[in-house]
Amino acid sequence: MALVTLGINHRTAPVELRERVAFTPERMAEAFAELRAMCGASEAAILSTCNRTELYIAGDDQCAPILLRWLAGFHDLDAAELEPALYLHRDGDAVRHMMRVAAGLDSMVLGEPQILGQLKDAYALAREHGASGTFLSRLFEHTFSVAKRVRTQTAIGENPVSVAYAAVSMAHHIFADMSRNRALLIGAGKTIELVARHLADAGVKDFLVANRTLERAQALAESRGGRGILLSEIPDHLQDVDIIISSTASPLPILGKGAVERALKKRKHRPYFMVDIAVPRDIEPEVSSLADVYLYTVDDLRQVIEENIRSREGAAHEAENLVAGGVQDFLSQLRALDAVSILKQFRQRVETLRDLETEKALRALRNGNDPETVLRSLARGLTNKFLHEPSIQVRKATTEGRSEVTEWLRELHQLDVQDADATTPEKL
Repeated sequence: MALVTLGINHRTAPVELRERVAFTPERMAEAFAELRAMCGASEAAILSTCNRTELYIAGDDQCAPILLRWLAGFHDLDAAELEPALYLHRDGDAVRHMMRVAAGLDSMVLGEPQILGQLKDAYALAREHGASGTFLSRLFEHTFSVAKRVRTQTAIGENPVSVAYAAVSMAHHIFADMSRNRALLIGAGKTIELVARHLADAGVKDFLVANRTLERAQALAESRGGRGILLSEIPDHLQDVDIIISSTASPLPILGKGAVERALKKRKHRPYFMVDIAVPRDIEPEVSSLADVYLYTVDDLRQVIEENIRSREGAAHEAENLVAGGVQDFLSQLRALDAVSILKQFRQRVETLRDLETEKALRALRNGNDPETVLRSLARGLTNKFLHEPSIQVRKATTEGRSEVTEWLRELHQLDVQDADATTPEKL
């Protein structure tokens, strides 16, 4: 079974394009159904985050062009516009890519841990929709094991470098003493949880958490001594906050230019610091044109992130070695499984031939034939049946110049070349 990975990420495309190929939770069922039907994929998984969208397909090796057209069509894009930003990996390279992603080696933030959780969510979603079978399940489980080894055996995750950490670090450029600032966090997922933790470590004490579901907003806010509100209540509180960091799965912007303009009139030139981590974006890009607003997207965090990457580069080399070993282990397991399948077929064929010859011998014995003659005939019949097809194929391969087949035969049966050459026709 072939493995194909088709994707787009922060290295190949800006956020303006990435947000257009992001999969919303509401359309996942539709995506899985179409993907497997149109591409002939026996197994499939979809990873969609702020920094990447990737399709993992187990099935037809020639499905890549179909995948490209499907991905573009599903998001109402021109395939010619999308194609330059895409990358394609097959088989061993696809295995290596998934393991590097899980280990944080392909992330904007080298070694960041959130991507492993996102990959686990993608696997769970594929299973939920019946799209992950034996092959992908084996691959995901092995990938998670390799990522765990990277986490426990290297120092790649020691320093708190993440998109959330970078966002809070940038806030220091605007506010020297963050204990005086009030923060509005939009969303209640894992990224926002991490943002809240880093803000609290930076001294922020006053939190508002806005979410579509009030219960989740309240749970996160109360853990930091803040208050939860609904998304619809955001305009009522805009004038009172200084830091706004957003990360939701909304397909449409949550915070518009008009609402920010109205709040600015009441703030008397007090600046806003905003970071939109979401893809698709939660904050309208036009907000950045307003005076006293410092709006950053996930791509703008790159410089801050790169300054913190250097401390992880040594550990990254060790992690790459662990990934390389993990890839070889997984491919060896696949080869072993292939061997088991072939050996099972081989044994079934031999046993069928054995049963046919045994039944023939038993009939001869029941008819009163000489037992010794029957046994010799049985042995001769088994030998001829077992060797007939292999002999034909070896002669054919030799005629075609495929000498490796005879070498495999010698290796399989431990044949000595000198003994074979010394054997004369009279001894056969």
